[in-house]
Amino acid sequence: MNCNVPTDIVFSFTGFAHRGGRTDTHHDGWGIAFFEGAGVRHFVDHQAAVASPIAELIKRYPIKSLNVVAHIRKATQGQVALENCHPFVREMWGRYWVFAHNGDLKAFDPVLDGPFRPVGNTDSERAFCFLLQQLRERFGNQHPGLPALRAAIADLVAVIARHGTFNMMLSDGTAMFAHCSTKLCYIVRRYPFTAASLADEDLSVDFSQVTTPDDRVAIIVTTPLTTNEQWTEFAPGELKVFVDGLPQT
Repeated sequence: MNCNVPTDIVFSFTGFAHRGGRTDTHHDGWGIAFFEGAGVRHFVDHQAAVASPIAELIKRYPIKSLNVVAHIRKATQGQVALENCHPFVREMWGRYWVFAHNGDLKAFDPVLDGPFRPVGNTDSERAFCFLLQQLRERFGNQHPGLPALRAAIADLVAVIARHGTFNMMLSDGTAMFAHCSTKLCYIVRRYPFTAASLADEDLSVDFSQVTTPDDRVAIIVTTPLTTNEQWTEFAPGELKVFVDGLPQT
């Protein structure tokens, strides 16, 4: 989720969590990270989201954030363990970076010789460390600004995607980068707000009752979370950047 005012993700997460073992087969762990100012609230669990007490906490505790990254895992590489649960978090340029990946990378074993090293043994965490290492090599110790960063990330995700499926989310708390190899879609909720109904649970919310006319919220997912809203599909190989609840052109 990327938005222009701090927003909670309880409604979307309720449907999302059901895909972690109830309405889908992604039952090998889950995680979520909320940016709050310069900090990040980070929760991961190796249990299936549908059975996790921590997931129940997230559903009931409306944490408000401008950028949220959540993930439910279906293990392709690496055992079911806490250190292999997404999203992963690292510091670079004096800010936190959060990353999650859906897919499977074959023969992807880059040389990682800087400060970014995997703790677990997934292709996803290796890809995250590789991304950060390459960005630091290109730009040194200073954030280059969004246009240069977007161009560099586009180059790097294309290199990684040669090794397999690389649907990914990456955020530094100010922008959300989303790359599609096979399947991603998004929706921007804004005025005039309407009611939305979850696809994975019998639950609806009338957003016009809980928002202001100035609010904007972008939700990016693999498969649409609601049945009565118009979701926009990414093209394969497309990288989109979201800022303040809008995709950037």
